[in-house]
Amino acid sequence: MSHHAMIFDLDGTLFQTEKVAVPAFRRAFERLLQSGRYEGPLPTDKEIQSVFGLTHTEIWNRLLPGADEETKQMADRWMLEEELHCLRQGMGALYPGVDETLHRLARDGWRLFIASNGILPYVKGVLTAFELLPLFSGIYTAGEYQTREKKVLVRILMEEHGVTGGYMVGDRSSDVEAGLYNGLTVIGCRYAGFPSFSGEKELEGAHVVIDSFPTLLDVVKYSSEKE
Repeated sequence: MSHHAMIFDLDGTLFQTEKVAVPAFRRAFERLLQSGRYEGPLPTDKEIQSVFGLTHTEIWNRLLPGADEETKQMADRWMLEEELHCLRQGMGALYPGVDETLHRLARDGWRLFIASNGILPYVKGVLTAFELLPLFSGIYTAGEYQTREKKVLVRILMEEHGVTGGYMVGDRSSDVEAGLYNGLTVIGCRYAGFPSFSGEKELEGAHVVIDSFPTLLDVVKYSSEKE
């Protein structure tokens, strides 16, 4: 069991990203406008939501096309400041059942990890705000490891922690790809009653798709009974 683990994506899987990201992006763009580094309309909620799950480089290439490197770095820094500020103001939310389910998995002896396309201070900020940080054996972010693809990030995580199997849990095609590439059972998340920021085919290839987070416990129990 100890060589098996559960690896989670953060945004859109554990955390309702839009509650913090949409206002934070808006505030960051207002700062860019005030500083004279950006001219033009503020991105719409839809445009902001279209970049959820992308790496930070991809985000600013899409939202600030043609901007110089310094402007993109400034936008990135302001974005983080605003996200952490929103979290401190209590604007974030986990999906229903995330807290209890993670605690239950940890009690049952699972090693839990995060693999996120975000950056470390943001991911830690979210986990700290909801007092989940101690549950995780490791946090891997694209920002810290400079990885372009989540499948590489997950491979590094597994090598460094001696993980040989287990589950990859996420809501994007990059999570599905990362799990399959590394020989993990892929659990796709598309929650009933919550906005989904991905297309219908996003979770193609996942072994199972859950519509609420606590369902995870049933999936894990079922597969361990089958073994």
